[in-house]
Amino acid sequence: MPEPVLVIGGGLAGSEAAWTLARLGVPVRLWEMRPRRMTPAHETPFLAEIVCSNSLGGEAPTNAKGLLQAEMRLAGSLVMEAADRARVPAGGALAVDRREFSAYVTQRLEAHPLVEVVREEAQRVPTGLAVLATGPLTSDAFSQSLKALLGDHFLYYYDAAAPIVLGESINRSVCFPGGRYGQSPDYLNCPMTEEEYQRFYQALLEAQRHTPHEWERLEFFEACLPIEELARRGYQTPLFGPMKPVGLVDPRTGKEPFAVVQLRPEDKEGRMWSLVGFQTGLKWPEQKRLVQMIPGLEEAEIVRYGVMHRNTYLNAPRLLRETLQLKDHPHLLVAGVLAGVEGYLESAATGFLAGLNAARLYRGEPPVAPPEESMLGGLVRFLATANPEGFQPINANWGLVPPAEGRDKRQKREGMYARGLEAFRRFLEALDLKAPQPG
Repeated sequence: MPEPVLVIGGGLAGSEAAWTLARLGVPVRLWEMRPRRMTPAHETPFLAEIVCSNSLGGEAPTNAKGLLQAEMRLAGSLVMEAADRARVPAGGALAVDRREFSAYVTQRLEAHPLVEVVREEAQRVPTGLAVLATGPLTSDAFSQSLKALLGDHFLYYYDAAAPIVLGESINRSVCFPGGRYGQSPDYLNCPMTEEEYQRFYQALLEAQRHTPHEWERLEFFEACLPIEELARRGYQTPLFGPMKPVGLVDPRTGKEPFAVVQLRPEDKEGRMWSLVGFQTGLKWPEQKRLVQMIPGLEEAEIVRYGVMHRNTYLNAPRLLRETLQLKDHPHLLVAGVLAGVEGYLESAATGFLAGLNAARLYRGEPPVAPPEESMLGGLVRFLATANPEGFQPINANWGLVPPAEGRDKRQKREGMYARGLEAFRRFLEALDLKAPQPG
């Protein structure tokens, strides 16, 4: 019997790759080092554990992530199946109950007859057909093996997760529900006066940060800056970022606050709430002090502190083809953050394509790339063709696909959504791929 395809890493990318391979009738051996070896960010032994934001992005047909979600549903994505089952209220966004989501992915993969889950650390790059999806917290041993194979084409940056507070400790007489301009009523809003913001801002500047090791280079991903880094860039920077009050009216005053901190539910019952846009690497006592300076959170109980950790990714334009194969080692495919994407949804999507192409290579068929009009097609083409100088991870965005005609921005994006989804549908049909019914 032929050897199974190896998938290294059981995050969202690796889980989606393994699921896709198994769906296509290919035996898979999925390596995941947890719980035998944990990381600074993970807390459970589950596959596809979510450690940062629990949101997979907006679902609207004007949203780039909405198009990628729709494409993944068409492709029979396990991640989307799990997300739809574990959904929690988040306005126009798809957010999930973390534990329910990851537990479901784990159960589905462990129950599949073609999937073998190995709970060991992979310390060397495989010599045979494999998908590499070790993620942002790639172990030192595997990193060294990759470096020996590829050379020093690594980049490092720091990512940060926001604190989560216990829902019952939030003062609902101060924090009011609602979204900007009357939309997304699932959020809670903690309003600040100018004086309260000034005190908070000064405390943020003075707070003690985590100090990285000497061998670690501090380089943030611009789309996910820690709140303390935003504050360092200027007094008004947070006011134009996560603390912007635009479109929100405090029912106690009938006026727009000077600043606001938004909370988003982390679970279906609303027992836990995260501070939106408050990714942080501050020391934990400082986080507690700052969170309790926010109006309505004076008695807040923090159930998970924000953490900062090193993310590892490849310089994709130098190393990858749009099929996610390594240029010089085409039997190795790369997916997830390691491939140069940012975001859980994007990681899962590249996991699907890597799994699809690994299955095709296993059967002696040529690998493929989705059409450029699709969001996944635009994403992998960017990875393969971007400027390698100063390359940073990329999210799904409308700049990845060709523009469309329309009277205004909304109509153009709706046109891009419809065009991209139809192109992706035809791509799947040409490969005779159909989404299975959830089990």
